[in-house]
Amino acid sequence: MDGAGRPLYSLAVMITEAATTVTTSDGVTLEARVAAPPAPRGGVVICHPHPLYGGDMDNPVVVRLAEVCGDLGVATLRFNFRGTGHSTGVHDHGAGEQHDVVAALDRLASLAGAGRPLLLAGYSFGAAVAATVAPRHAELAGVVLVAPPLARVDPKAFADLDRFGDRLLIIAGSSDEICPAEALARLHETTPRATVHVIEGANHFFFGKLYPLGEAVSAWAYRTVLS
Repeated sequence: MDGAGRPLYSLAVMITEAATTVTTSDGVTLEARVAAPPAPRGGVVICHPHPLYGGDMDNPVVVRLAEVCGDLGVATLRFNFRGTGHSTGVHDHGAGEQHDVVAALDRLASLAGAGRPLLLAGYSFGAAVAATVAPRHAELAGVVLVAPPLARVDPKAFADLDRFGDRLLIIAGSSDEICPAEALARLHETTPRATVHVIEGANHFFFGKLYPLGEAVSAWAYRTVLS
């Protein structure tokens, strides 16, 4: 989904989290990390980029999202898709990975507590899987799609997102060839109430742009979901 080549996605970063596992409905065990304050304001599941191109839950964008949400007092859960890292199973091109997201959301709900807003976020391949799963989960208070790979996936993967209205945030870089401006504009046409934030000069990997990425997510979450 993310295009040719094998860019270096992974970067281990030390943050305050606990290692755990999540079991899916089809018996796959997912390696995961969670962080939950004593009284979380909500919770977020964060989905990583394409594992066949080096993507995993230690990707810098994924870690940045977890850090920002944690600073807002939100419980965070990031995980490795099936076949990635120490997760069992094999890569399933976005199909079986939907079970992974559902299982992560179930775990997140127990972490965040009853009545707390639940968010689903994804970066690149993770954004495509999140976009497919999200419309089937009315309990979600918001969805964040970072650099959705619009040039690499069927547009149907992003259907039905307009139901989230301004609770949908789409972020992309102005120099992202995998989420090109024209494709992003077409997606916005089908989700006119969504917040679309373009980070000037950012490419698909947000090299040197992790700070504005986090600030955009934080401002949207505080204004739209946690206010």
